[in-house]
Amino acid sequence: MSGSVFGVVRGSLSMLCYVVNTVFWCIPLYTIALVKLIVPVAWFRRICNRLLIAVSFSWIFCNNINQKIFSRTPIIATGLEGLDQKGWYLVVSNHQSWVDILVLQRVFYHRIPFLKFFLKKELIWVPVMGFAWWALDFPFMKRYSGAFLKKYPHLKGKDIEITKKACEKFSTMPVSVMNFLEGTRFTTGKHARQQSPYAHLLRPKAGGIAFVLASMGGSLKSIVNVTIAYPPGPKSFWDFVCGRISRIRVHVETIPITANLIGDYFEDEAFRNRFQVWVNDLWEAKEKQIQQLHGEYPLN
Repeated sequence: MSGSVFGVVRGSLSMLCYVVNTVFWCIPLYTIALVKLIVPVAWFRRICNRLLIAVSFSWIFCNNINQKIFSRTPIIATGLEGLDQKGWYLVVSNHQSWVDILVLQRVFYHRIPFLKFFLKKELIWVPVMGFAWWALDFPFMKRYSGAFLKKYPHLKGKDIEITKKACEKFSTMPVSVMNFLEGTRFTTGKHARQQSPYAHLLRPKAGGIAFVLASMGGSLKSIVNVTIAYPPGPKSFWDFVCGRISRIRVHVETIPITANLIGDYFEDEAFRNRFQVWVNDLWEAKEKQIQQLHGEYPLN
């Protein structure tokens, strides 16, 4: 019982530190972003962008200290050799828990450029963080259903246009474009509804990364393929801050971007089929890697 109470206290203090740290660093972040918005000078805005990234790395640094003090969960990462903080990367990963984002930020801290995610447009209204994501040029995506596009066909391709504009912004300074191919966190309910052929993964979605590769293929250095595992299985964010996760294992694989990965995914059916096969093969290998990281059978 005392251990459980201690865990709750530790988790509560950790959560408080996350909140205080976020609010603290949002003050200079908001200030720089507003100055950048007011002064429409290209070279000045580039300086502001660098300052915004520096503030973001400071926020991550403090979050990492928080984890070392409270959760104390070791992250065992392999395959980090050869990464460059001045390169352009497309980072793809499985998505098992809200903890994934903290894990990715900790593992790649000052190893690759700051991670930028494609976010649903509705997330811009998230208190505190929504404006911070906007300030950092995170692209907000508006996704339309097939039924909606039938009713309003003039909006077809609008989400692609937004993605293209975001990618143009990313070309001015090193960036790591982050994409969870599953599009959502893994849960047993989602897994059952999808009838996913994988034991530890949801079905991957290929369109998003295909478009990023087509838009930024000339700038991107390589694909950073990340596999995250929480042996013996995924845990909640609360479990993490309370120190209830014994270890997290991460495997990183760097994949070169070759000509066969770049094409018109939405108009070229032959390319789309080839690219989907490539993504499915990537996911088959990731499923096997997760089983290895869980210790379900020995590593090669």
